[in-house]
Amino acid sequence: MSEYSIQEAMQQFLEKSKLKNRVRALEIKDVWAELMGKTIANYTDDIKLIEGQLIITTSVAPLKQELIYQREKIRNRINELFNEHAVKEVIIK
Repeated sequence: MSEYSIQEAMQQFLEKSKLKNRVRALEIKDVWAELMGKTIANYTDDIKLIEGQLIITTSVAPLKQELIYQREKIRNRINELFNEHAVKEVIIK
């Protein structure tokens, strides 16, 4: 029987669990201000990750337009930060 650290056991559990996307979305929310800046973070209403789609919600039209232009950059930065391809597409609502 092999031994696992708690971190390894949790990672294996999350990989097989439906909670993985929710946990990853929470992690993205935690670093959102660092990635995009405090102003953008303040006007971002919600962030969800559903089946590889990162859904960013804001009610500020100019910010929405700016985020649309930066979709590819956002996807690349998040995937690089977490060292995996969790985000396949960024959707701005």
